[in-house]
Amino acid sequence: MDASQTLQIIPLGGVMEIGKNMTAYVYDDQILIVDAGLMFPEEEMLGVDIVIPDISYLEENADKVLGIVLTHGHEDHIGALPYVLRRLDVPVWGTPLTLGFVSNKLREHHLDDVARLIQVESGDIVDAGDFSVEFVRVSHSIPDASGLVIRTPVGTIVRAATSSLTRLRLMAILLM
Repeated sequence: MDASQTLQIIPLGGVMEIGKNMTAYVYDDQILIVDAGLMFPEEEMLGVDIVIPDISYLEENADKVLGIVLTHGHEDHIGALPYVLRRLDVPVWGTPLTLGFVSNKLREHHLDDVARLIQVESGDIVDAGDFSVEFVRVSHSIPDASGLVIRTPVGTIVRAATSSLTRLRLMAILLM
């Protein structure tokens, strides 16, 4: 397998911390982003209101970014979107409630007229470049949350984020 046939999973935040959930999936010069969250500052971060992921890698590769897929509407998954969308002109896919929260946030930042929000429902499949993303309903502390089944030419990733898949749905996915 040569380098163009590998899938890189690059966490830009949300690893070993609560908040800043953002992951870049890279395949064949294409980047798909999952979530764009913020983190509230630690006690010792005086004068800091919010903490967002370092998106310099995405800015350096902006022409390769296909879009952002959102799993749910908690701040640690959508809170950094206004800051990210100021630097990246990409579509954003999410379920109705999630995009409702996002719309309000973008309106506060005067970005509601420029953002490309695309509403999806559970069960929908979004094709972006060589990525195919299926939205799967999951149980979580916020309604309208989705796990993701991300299909690529080199394999499939089941991303439940902070949610949990039902055994029956997981079995159905694995049997496909």
